[in-house]
Amino acid sequence: MTTTLAKGGNAPLPDGVCNVTLTSSTTGIDVSAVLLGTDGRVRSDDDLVFYNHPSQDSVVLKGQTVIADLMVVPSEVDRISVVASIDPELPATHFDASNTPQAAIECEGSRISFVPPPLRNQETVAVLVELYRRSGGWKVRAVGQGWDTGLAGLATDVGIVVDDPGSSPASHAPAPMTARTTAPLGKVALTKAGHATINMRKGDADLVVTASLEWNGGSAARRQAGADLDLYALYVPRSLVTPQGKRPNKTDHAVYYRQLGWLSSPPYIALDGDSRVPGRETISIRRPDLQGYVLLCAYSAVENGTGSFKSYGARAVVTDGRGSTVTVPLFNNRNLSYWVAIALIDFTVPDGVQIRHVEKYSGNHVEARPTLYSNGNFRMSTGRVEFKAEQQD
Repeated sequence: MTTTLAKGGNAPLPDGVCNVTLTSSTTGIDVSAVLLGTDGRVRSDDDLVFYNHPSQDSVVLKGQTVIADLMVVPSEVDRISVVASIDPELPATHFDASNTPQAAIECEGSRISFVPPPLRNQETVAVLVELYRRSGGWKVRAVGQGWDTGLAGLATDVGIVVDDPGSSPASHAPAPMTARTTAPLGKVALTKAGHATINMRKGDADLVVTASLEWNGGSAARRQAGADLDLYALYVPRSLVTPQGKRPNKTDHAVYYRQLGWLSSPPYIALDGDSRVPGRETISIRRPDLQGYVLLCAYSAVENGTGSFKSYGARAVVTDGRGSTVTVPLFNNRNLSYWVAIALIDFTVPDGVQIRHVEKYSGNHVEARPTLYSNGNFRMSTGRVEFKAEQQD
């Protein structure tokens, strides 16, 4: 019996040897795998398994099949992403409804299939599935996410940089990659569930990361009414981060309009004030060496009535002031939620700060803010309740 996954679905995997085969009905594809740690980054160039480097740490590429011995994959490998890319020697230039690849997984008698929705946006590379650790075992997730920027775009999202994006197609190999670069990112807009890493020296005393909630009020009628959104920064100091494998703790640290924070002393996070009209609220973050996680959330005051955060034009923008700016948009039009968690800023990654698109919403008409845990995970609608209407002018 074969289990069929929908996009975003997952299923448990038995321990043992797992075969993931990618196929396209009309187009030749190259298959590769990327071994990632809990920080979403490769450990080195060798964690890319492809045509010219077909095996790494019990993950082997044979033709269009990735074979992973899950019982012996090193513990520091948290996730294995299986990737399809257009064969550069074939005339097809991108995936579409006629050639979107699909995945078949066989693992110790367990059979799972995933036929993703057609890719339609000029994508040439796609992560079909990922094998990942969960609660001491392994699971498979149906991803089906494409990149219209090719292998270079995929490399950016896993924290590596393509040194030579113009390499010869005849090589059948991705361009050389390095784990990090000191060059600025420039301007990056995240996709759903995407992430980007700003590289920096954590001990730089002059470094200030700023994170803004921006909104324009949406329609002319909403702008005239003056939508009031609030930026909340829930945070975990580095000293309270729970090591991997330990039980995380709830935290209740927040910088927002009632607790503006401080830049010159802990938490080294401060909000610039409370904007009650469409515009911007910004937090500044110093001492990245003392930071763990910062969850950027937005609250919509009851007086705004119904209306999605997306309809207000809300987004988060994170920058280091040195040429790297990461914009985190919203994609969901959910209009009965007072809270949205937009982005997680992870200061625990080596030599950098990773910004992740998370976009989770509270229950309908729920005033309770999210709860951030000491391992960077969070839950919606489980934290403290605070009504903006209680704030006195």
